[in-house]
Amino acid sequence: MSLNMHLDGHLPSTHQLSPHWQYGEFPVLARQFTHYSSRDLWEADTARLPKALAKIRRAARGFAEQHIAPLASAADLAEHLPVGECLPDVQRLLIEAGKAGWLSYFMPAPLGSMPWQAVTQPPIWQCALVVEEFSRACGGLMLLLSAHHLGCMPLLLSGSPGAITRHLAPVYRSCLNGDPHLVAFAITEPGAGSDAEEGHGAEVYRPGVVATPAPGGYLLNGRKCFISGGDLAKSATVFAALQGEGMDSWTCFYVDADSPGYSIARTEMKMGMRASGAAELEFNNVFVPNGRLIGGLRKGWALNRATLNASRIPVAAMGVGLARAATELAVDFARRYKLGGKELIHYQDVQLHLATMVAETRAIRSLIWQEAKHAWKPRQLNASLCKFHATDRAQHVVEMALDLLADHGSLHEQRIEKIFRDVRLTRIFEGTNQINRLSLIEDWQEQLLPLDSHSPIVGV
Repeated sequence: MSLNMHLDGHLPSTHQLSPHWQYGEFPVLARQFTHYSSRDLWEADTARLPKALAKIRRAARGFAEQHIAPLASAADLAEHLPVGECLPDVQRLLIEAGKAGWLSYFMPAPLGSMPWQAVTQPPIWQCALVVEEFSRACGGLMLLLSAHHLGCMPLLLSGSPGAITRHLAPVYRSCLNGDPHLVAFAITEPGAGSDAEEGHGAEVYRPGVVATPAPGGYLLNGRKCFISGGDLAKSATVFAALQGEGMDSWTCFYVDADSPGYSIARTEMKMGMRASGAAELEFNNVFVPNGRLIGGLRKGWALNRATLNASRIPVAAMGVGLARAATELAVDFARRYKLGGKELIHYQDVQLHLATMVAETRAIRSLIWQEAKHAWKPRQLNASLCKFHATDRAQHVVEMALDLLADHGSLHEQRIEKIFRDVRLTRIFEGTNQINRLSLIEDWQEQLLPLDSHSPIVGV
């Protein structure tokens, strides 16, 4: 916008009463504490990041705009493919993402692709930045690329150098060489969604996937469902209870998808994030050798919860990316569409609407960055509140965009209806937002027990 132009109800920046130019005439000392700028908000935020993270954010945006955004509509509208099949363009995306390091950035070279300049920053923060950029371009393709990191997380969090060098490093190396090896995270069962993510339900749940001791390892039997990327994954971190025991015996097994007895029963017809398959996995006497037991016997429940704590902040960032996409589309629509002979952006009620959307989006990003920058050891309370609050507010922002576009918002070419379908899933996976609220209380419960005369006041 030219400096001589202005919105209805606002003064041009060259006006005598505009602080835009007046601040520039303040004394040098005063200018250190005053600022009025038309600088792009994304650029301004990126400039405030540590240099290594700013570079990652710029690279992620560039990759998303070049490789993800052009495929978003076609991947969303594509027919439901048979199990194991992938659109050629999506397969090429996986290859390009692997070669560019977007499937291996949780470890630095030579094991992965994390820039050495970034190793001083929490990997979860780096992941949140990437996920936001990819989500803005397409929720489904973002999930296809990002669910892989969820599958890899138990290998990292096991703390075992052997698990990392024998299992994870070859996965990363394959991706970087242009042969994408996706890893799935398999916890959800047909009879247990939230029971696999919350202790109170897990205490009484009868496990569906069971590991039976066999010479040299274990035999897995049962089913997992709603496994993101499970249809294309070449391996999976599978959580199973030991035969005759409950969820407290949960153990993580690293399983190759080509193992005898391992099969993919189907993929779901989904409302949103359709470019990423949600698979049902079946295990029929799948043999897993002892060397592929991750984290130790009966350590799976804690490993699962640690994985969820690590992943819930990036899931919150998915909400930011989708809210940001909706806000940008709403702004673009308001600048182009006319009512009563003038663009919507000149109407003050539209300006108020957009201001709220911007504030909501930036507020949840600020929350995520605040928690992510300290997330070397992500606390359950902080990760859960990021997840439920950011994704709840993100859906509200998307609904505001739908309100602004009115009838136009229901048209696929406007992209808002796709974003609405995509954002709803962020409130369900990684624990429903209700489960995440209970996770906050669970983490905090010792301070919430009924007061007695010696109890301190609880700080919030």
